[in-house]
Amino acid sequence: MLITFEALFPVPALPQLLRRLSHANRRIFLVGGILRDALLEKHSHDLDFVVTQDVHTIARAVADTLGAALYRMDEEHETYRVLGHTSSGQSFTLDFSRMRGLSIEQDLRARDFTINALAIDVSQPEILIDPLKGALDIREKHLRVCANTAFLDDPLRVLRGVRLANALKFRLLPETLTLLQQAVPRLEQVSAERKRDELFRILEGPDVKTAFQLMDHLGILPFILPELTKLKRVSQPQPHVFDVWQHTLSTLDYLERLFGLLVAEYEEDKAASLTMGTATLYLGRFRDAFMSHFSARLNPNRSLKALLFFTAAYHDSGKPAAAGLHPNGRLHFIGHERISSEYFQTRARALALSNDEIAYGDKVIRHHMRIHHLVNAQQSPTRRAIYRFFRDVGSAGVDICLLSLADTLATYHTTLPQDVWARELLICQQFLEAWWYQQENIIQPPPLLRGDDLMAYLGLKPGPMIGKLLEAIREAQASGDIENREEALHLARTLIANWNDSALDGGRNEP
Repeated sequence: MLITFEALFPVPALPQLLRRLSHANRRIFLVGGILRDALLEKHSHDLDFVVTQDVHTIARAVADTLGAALYRMDEEHETYRVLGHTSSGQSFTLDFSRMRGLSIEQDLRARDFTINALAIDVSQPEILIDPLKGALDIREKHLRVCANTAFLDDPLRVLRGVRLANALKFRLLPETLTLLQQAVPRLEQVSAERKRDELFRILEGPDVKTAFQLMDHLGILPFILPELTKLKRVSQPQPHVFDVWQHTLSTLDYLERLFGLLVAEYEEDKAASLTMGTATLYLGRFRDAFMSHFSARLNPNRSLKALLFFTAAYHDSGKPAAAGLHPNGRLHFIGHERISSEYFQTRARALALSNDEIAYGDKVIRHHMRIHHLVNAQQSPTRRAIYRFFRDVGSAGVDICLLSLADTLATYHTTLPQDVWARELLICQQFLEAWWYQQENIIQPPPLLRGDDLMAYLGLKPGPMIGKLLEAIREAQASGDIENREEALHLARTLIANWNDSALDGGRNEP
């Protein structure tokens, strides 16, 4: 292991603190993934510890010393989580659990895969405890279960096996693969919350497309994302080159490429193709803004990136139900956005996502065609269109831009016309420019009038009309049609007169 013991810790003071808390009758072991990653010469800020006793005492002492937050994760098994930040602002997670069995070797043998069955006593960091030869499996890139009952003991390990095999590019050994497939139906026994957390780790990790292909190959999708199983062999008209299932996989793939290109530190090789180079030309200047956007979280335990990939997986899930034929015989999927959103919401609730996450994902899926419609009409978005877009979707508009781009790439694949790609990029550029740099002009202009002003100047009473007038004034202001209070009042008077005329005319012209 080339990485030193002290270098494994996100806070330099932590090793010494743990040594002080450890003694002959209360031992603390660093275990699992952090050691596996170290042997792979990778860095991580998520550390797991096993403690022989007084787990809460140790977790509380660590949290207090580091000025971090402490959460109880599992009372029965005495599991606690410490969440904190380094001096540079990097977040870290420290999990403390009570040791299972009478020795650390027993605890390790009860774990999932040999590559995670590693430990170091914090008081003896020079000794790697490796009873199942996990270090050898790491060197040979093998994924092997610790025991034949591993998946039966905890069926969630089926998903974890997918995640590890995919992320590490390790080979599932035949006997492990057989045991995994036998345990797939037992996923029904796993709580929604645990399935959600493992799924979101997959969505957060690399090569999401391959992970979905592996879940499909192993028969896992019906037990975790059943709506997606209906997408296979649902054909699509031109310009689509894939059926709905392959299109969904391709969308995930292109979304990951765009994310790596635009929402990470710039790497020249990622922009090597003409298509990706053009994307960098149009949107590369938003890199810092993208990174800031995706650093926000609707839930402290799940990233916005993972939520976006979840919505991407479901963005066309309603197409089988929406399929129909035009009189000319052409296949269409009118209204698939609404059905896809309903499927997404159903699955998100089943996986116990938060209301905020569900509402956010609903906006992304329900409105993911709006940019395509502008491209197909060969129109540039007006200030009014940009205002209405962000009025409807808010910050989810950023995610919609990325999903729209990935969706277009997956639609055409190698047949993509560069003029279509340039139009879509230009429209996304205009949307993002308005969202990040023209908030006061287009997105949220400072109010020219308030409800009290309208009631005082125009003699109106409280009611729904006040809200309608204020929204009409905001939209006209965002569109550049009005600029001051006098023009806003004039517009309000004109609207009231028109609405009154409409009422007298039977409401035919009512907005």
